[in-house]
Amino acid sequence: MRVLIDACVLYPTVMREVVIGVAQEGLLQPLWSERILEEWARATVKLGPVDTAFARGEIATLKARFPAAMVGADPAVEAQLYLPDPDDTHVLAAAITGQADSLLTLNTKDFPSNIMAQHGIIRRDPDGLLRELFAEAPDVVRAVADRVRAEAERLSGQPQPMRSLLKKARLPRLAKALTVDLDI
Repeated sequence: MRVLIDACVLYPTVMREVVIGVAQEGLLQPLWSERILEEWARATVKLGPVDTAFARGEIATLKARFPAAMVGADPAVEAQLYLPDPDDTHVLAAAITGQADSLLTLNTKDFPSNIMAQHGIIRRDPDGLLRELFAEAPDVVRAVADRVRAEAERLSGQPQPMRSLLKKARLPRLAKALTVDLDI
């Protein structure tokens, strides 16, 4: 499954780490454009130069880890698109150019399903997609989530209960699925 990942999914750390973790495990093939990655980096500017430098390092790591993920948005394709927010046409253009099956975004209102369907692309939210992947490969997704939680605990020096960590990361359905029979 080829999935174009919008900047709003790449920017929150925990969400990004879970999505990229399942990509590393082969459950999806990530796609993004240079412009999407730059949006992520620019979003960190308000946090300060250290966070911006960290984001740029993460971007470089992703580019090296997934060299086939980079797609260019064809300007001719972009010019023919209409979305409620014209600033998002580059995202849909990249999905079209990259032959994505899905566009992973939190921004549902600016990517109407009917417009997406015209291009054979399904708009997906991260929580729904990850919950589906958990149903298909529970051990793989659980292992990814456990690694993300362990890293969050290492970085914060505090316990990070799985359910609250994922709920805070806007992944409540995945949190529930992972913790339904566990006390974590």
